[in-house]
Amino acid sequence: MRYVLVPGAGGAAWYWHRVVPLLRDLGHDAIAVDLPTGDDKAGLREYADAIVAAAGNEGDVVLVAQSMGGFSAPLACDRLPVTQLVLVNAMIPAPGETAGEYWANTGQEAARRALDVREGRDPDAEFDLLVHFFHDVPPAVTEEAMRGQPPQSDTPFGEPWPLPAWPDVPTRALSGREDRLFPLEYQERVVRERLGLAVEPIPGGHLCALSRPADLVAHLTS
Repeated sequence: MRYVLVPGAGGAAWYWHRVVPLLRDLGHDAIAVDLPTGDDKAGLREYADAIVAAAGNEGDVVLVAQSMGGFSAPLACDRLPVTQLVLVNAMIPAPGETAGEYWANTGQEAARRALDVREGRDPDAEFDLLVHFFHDVPPAVTEEAMRGQPPQSDTPFGEPWPLPAWPDVPTRALSGREDRLFPLEYQERVVRERLGLAVEPIPGGHLCALSRPADLVAHLTS
């Protein structure tokens, strides 16, 4: 099977560097996509172009989208032989919705604050990548990530999602039990309301490809 792996904001293929070799060890083809996130002229359509170009034309694809990749990966589904679309702690846009509007529309801030309170964090504290993204990522991997944080243009955050409906492809939604950005209960509600699906809980936080790659691969290939 060929897995095409789409990252979230920042768009670096490096995000998948712990997942790719595990998939290949199981005999799968694995392609991690670099998105043009540093280009202010590039929007969602250009991100979809990058996904299609990276995927090539060698047969069926399992398209995997992390976080903000949920806005761009569906746009590639009518241009690739996608057998399954797998969302990993992903945003799930509604037609015409921008990524900038998504947070308020889905109640993400209230869900994040409620989780912070339950787990003993200050809900009014300034957002901290180490606290909300890298809390369960190994120190050496976190250090490497901090050395090369990729740029992220605001352009795709202001673009309305252009599809009239979710692509007609089999879709799964995986959600990290320790995700502090998109808490599990919040993600379960959004996935149910927008896709009519049940979430598949998995180990790890928002960046589970970095923190729990073996567990993620086990779910991707199940």
